[in-house]
Amino acid sequence: MIDSKTFDPNFKFLIALEPGGENIKKCFSCGTCTAGCPVREVTDRYNPRRIIRMAILGMKKEVLSSDFIWLCSSCYTCFERCPQNVKIPELMNAIKNIAVKEGYLPSSMKSQIDLLASFGRLLEVTDFENEKRKESGLPLLHGRTEEVKKILKHLGFYREEQSRG
Repeated sequence: MIDSKTFDPNFKFLIALEPGGENIKKCFSCGTCTAGCPVREVTDRYNPRRIIRMAILGMKKEVLSSDFIWLCSSCYTCFERCPQNVKIPELMNAIKNIAVKEGYLPSSMKSQIDLLASFGRLLEVTDFENEKRKESGLPLLHGRTEEVKKILKHLGFYREEQSRG
């Protein structure tokens, strides 16, 4: 159940301040964007018109915490057809930027951050890979994660308690 008391009437203004979100208030929910969206053809979870409507209504938490904002393929079909000239892929990027700033990350990004913190890169370099590098005349790679962890901590993406459990 959605509680309208939790709505943030300033959410649309926050989006409008973000690069790419300037035209959010121009949208009048005609649905042209949704009709031509290739992602929408694959899944009903992604509906640009509904996302914009939710944002304009102030459903900040529901929009930012959802996984459907991450589904936009940035094909620009919606923008090419939009009668109000709303650049929906850029608008979705603005919403994603706000989501990240407020700590809402998709599970795939969380996994990548965990890998970076653990190995200093997205893939673990084992003795096997280093042996192959040595045979090819390439320098060995060592798992230096402290520098990466410092960067992730500074950006607010990593806390020590993540590594413990």
